[in-house]
Amino acid sequence: MELISSLVEAYADKFTSPEDEVMQGISAATQMHDHAHMLSGHVQGKFLELISRLVAPKYILEIGTFTGYSAVCLAKGLQQDGILHTIELREEDAATAQKYFTAAGVSNIQLHIGNAMEIIPTFTEAFDIVFIDADKTGYLDYYKMVLPKVRKGGLIVADNVLFHGQVLEEPLKGKNAKAIQAFNEYVQQDASVEQVLLTVRDGLLFIVKK
Repeated sequence: MELISSLVEAYADKFTSPEDEVMQGISAATQMHDHAHMLSGHVQGKFLELISRLVAPKYILEIGTFTGYSAVCLAKGLQQDGILHTIELREEDAATAQKYFTAAGVSNIQLHIGNAMEIIPTFTEAFDIVFIDADKTGYLDYYKMVLPKVRKGGLIVADNVLFHGQVLEEPLKGKNAKAIQAFNEYVQQDASVEQVLLTVRDGLLFIVKK
């Protein structure tokens, strides 16, 4: 399902500040990946970067590093002594991401390789921003686990909350679409947060802790 016209996407891309050389390199290299569609991409990446600059976070948590594009974007808004923790299950993707972190000259990203459900409980920071972009069936568990670790007024951003339009189908088909729908519904009913669902790329759910 085409959620957004390709002409509109091209127009948005044209009038969004351009990628720097490092971001262009990550984007180009990721096009060779079997799961290239998972890349945040130019417009969403710049959006995440500007949000991070506005928040000026000290602590960021990213669940799902992939090839490192979104982590580099988010890290650009960190305070000078801030740190971004990013978690990746696949060692090969983690190695690729680390290569680009080095190329970007970003020293305040700490990459963790392994199962997010095991790694998240080890963090003691009060996070200013959490970006969830990992396995869709784990979204609800990740949300429940990280919410207590987000400061009051902090932001959780969940990617792919439209899941290629599959959440619009009736009946819902596939475990990922069902998991995303359950996540969206849970957040909607959570009185401890406020949220807005944005139709950027494949859908971004912005969640602010009250």
